[in-house]
Amino acid sequence: MNRQEYGERLDQAFWEVNAAAAGLVSHGCTVSARYLQDRRLRMQFNRELAYYAQRVVDDVVQRRISPEEGLGRIQAESSSLVPEIRRVLEQVVGMAGGASQVVTGAGSCIGSMGTLCVVHGMPLIAHGGNNFYENARGLYEGRSDVVGPVRALYQSAAKEIGYSEREGNIAYYAADLVLSGSALARKVPKRGSWRLFRYIKSDKESKIMQLGGKGLIFESATSWLALKQLAAEAEQ
Repeated sequence: MNRQEYGERLDQAFWEVNAAAAGLVSHGCTVSARYLQDRRLRMQFNRELAYYAQRVVDDVVQRRISPEEGLGRIQAESSSLVPEIRRVLEQVVGMAGGASQVVTGAGSCIGSMGTLCVVHGMPLIAHGGNNFYENARGLYEGRSDVVGPVRALYQSAAKEIGYSEREGNIAYYAADLVLSGSALARKVPKRGSWRLFRYIKSDKESKIMQLGGKGLIFESATSWLALKQLAAEAEQ
């Protein structure tokens, strides 16, 4: 930004907006470095924040908004940085959790030779696909209110029996927790065990026993996210 480019429009107010925009970008880099460990995600966040700050400055320079309004927008964005990064993190975890549910559901169908597919495998795949869709679209669009097709079915079913979308959401998140919990409790062959015909009881253990430290952290994070969403709906 320079005087030759903007001429007489570049007065003290515009310099203040420009300085505030630079401060927002710097603050965003500091916050993202603290909360976003993934380098690609951190760079994307910083780039989008820089684009936003530049758009505000350009709007002020082109007199589409006043300098006071520009400063207000930058200050509001600065205040929302930490909640915004938390939203991004939650959606990334939600995407990973949804993908994990799809894989686990498919494994349940295959491992049970189809006997658990209707009652467990397919519902888990449906929930996982829906969770991935909601979080992926929310991350792409910068939203936290995306409703996927499966949760929409829960909402419609709740309305059919005289309740509201809130009760449908509660039922969805509760079912999500039950399905994920039952998947972790499901008996699977122990590592290294092999039978030509049929596994016996001592050859199996709960799926959760096979999770390493990172796996337990990931499952805890996804369960916490579902509990948080369930609690938010219950408090409304």
